[in-house]
Amino acid sequence: MTARLAHIWRHPIKSHGREVLAQVTLAAGQTLPWDRHWAVTHALSKWNAADPRWMACANFLIGSSIASLMAIDARLQTDQGTLTLTHPDRPPLTLHPDDTADRAGFLDWLAPLLPPDRQATALVRAEGRGMTDTDYPSVSLCNLASNQSLSAALQAELSPLRWRGNLWVDGWQPWAEFALIGRNLRIGPVVLSVRERIKRCKATTANPATGIRDIDTLAGLRQHTEAQDFGVYATVVQGGSIRLGDPVEVLA
Repeated sequence: MTARLAHIWRHPIKSHGREVLAQVTLAAGQTLPWDRHWAVTHALSKWNAADPRWMACANFLIGSSIASLMAIDARLQTDQGTLTLTHPDRPPLTLHPDDTADRAGFLDWLAPLLPPDRQATALVRAEGRGMTDTDYPSVSLCNLASNQSLSAALQAELSPLRWRGNLWVDGWQPWAEFALIGRNLRIGPVVLSVRERIKRCKATTANPATGIRDIDTLAGLRQHTEAQDFGVYATVVQGGSIRLGDPVEVLA
């Protein structure tokens, strides 16, 4: 069976919504366009508005500490500069994320989803790259068969959305992605270099439809794989446009 690209997902605001894509154009040395383009700071964040650069995830509101965020869906209209967010417990919100007034409205919309001691302070973005969890511009790559394998082990149907991956591959053996560290992949015209495993956090324990923690995915990973890892990080070596159904080939 030829492995193929099954899903493309991006997350315009880090930990605050996801959207499915049919195709995307990747550039060498860059994250997936508009993925984690914005992030949400909190009172303890060390974010410096005068020097907006990449920072570690502890400086932002994330799903590992706030499960309700996992139920947000997003739709980014890049031609209009608008972002629409939905959540089962909130009315839909459309905003221009770089507009000061709209940013204030976003914080108001978000507030009921947050615990009183962990409120949002600003919607921000770094210059030149997405706010991924790696200190280098990365694209996350996941294996549908690994998700199915863990689902069977936990006797629960796990939505792939729990893992917040960018690119999903169908046609690999379960956990085959871990053997690809240090190797290159070709998806259509794009070449990716697989760098490292993704160590998972409590965000994956929340149901992406409800934002409620319901399955101990981390215990399942430790028992099933002897690690707390799911998926791998890769960097874009050669850019180009990819689309659903493109073959995925393992190179040297």
